[in-house]
Amino acid sequence: MKGIYADASGGLAEVFARVYREDDPPVTVHEIDVIAPEQMPGLYSGHDFMLNDHTFLPTEAMAKVEGLKHVIFLGTGARSYMNVEEIEALGIQVHTIRGYGDTAVAEHTIALMWAAARNIAMLDRSVRAGGWPRGGGIELTGKTLGLWGFGGIAAEVARIALGSGMRVIACNRTAKTYPGVEFVDLPRLLAESDVLSLHLLLADETRGVLDAARLAAMKPGAILVNTARAGLIDTQALVAALRSGHLRHAALDVFDAEPLPAGDVLTTLPNVTLTSHDGFNTPEASENLVRMGLDIAKRLAQG
Repeated sequence: MKGIYADASGGLAEVFARVYREDDPPVTVHEIDVIAPEQMPGLYSGHDFMLNDHTFLPTEAMAKVEGLKHVIFLGTGARSYMNVEEIEALGIQVHTIRGYGDTAVAEHTIALMWAAARNIAMLDRSVRAGGWPRGGGIELTGKTLGLWGFGGIAAEVARIALGSGMRVIACNRTAKTYPGVEFVDLPRLLAESDVLSLHLLLADETRGVLDAARLAAMKPGAILVNTARAGLIDTQALVAALRSGHLRHAALDVFDAEPLPAGDVLTTLPNVTLTSHDGFNTPEASENLVRMGLDIAKRLAQG
């Protein structure tokens, strides 16, 4: 059984070399950043599995690939890069990886939360331009952090926030328990959260789930943090809530279009902090991710 990792660009080939073991299945590694659909049949055919980091896989192109049986997507968001059902209808099983970057994304979430509370991005921009402003920030000790969705990342966020003296509440589709966290229904979560952090998977039933009505139901002056998926939020409604002052601040790591286009309305709002879908991006998380992908390949090879 042999595989290919074609889009190991941006330092990922080096990560792969660090975590690859002698008893792993053989993998051909390329550092191609952008792979065009017409390249895919020639590139992927003849391999049993592929590791895929960030390449869009059109069904029409993948239908021309011969011999491929498995796509191991390096992350959780495979649906942002392919139609999973259509790919699997071709006889190619899609595998995803969870948990590799729980700590990395949680720490980024916490960093965005504090940056928003203290207006760090605004202060930084002003000082660089020669200003000396007062940020008018708020303290978070004793405030309520609401977590919408409660998987591994949210659990790490809760651990850190509880240690900093915040009250933590959460809303999850299925029953969960976690020391120090109170699980509540969605209306209470929206009404009581001084900071609302999203940790839902993006699916048909969650797309646009934070719409105008639910934004209006949030506590006035709340902070919104999103390190999950942009599609969870109605962006136009979010912009309106920020402009009206109903929301104090939004701190966002994910966007409807990535990279975020220059001049996008979100870049014009002073009460928005932006990062470049970088929450998962630490050396530790990258090594975890590639190693977990190779572990899947090894299990497949062993039957």
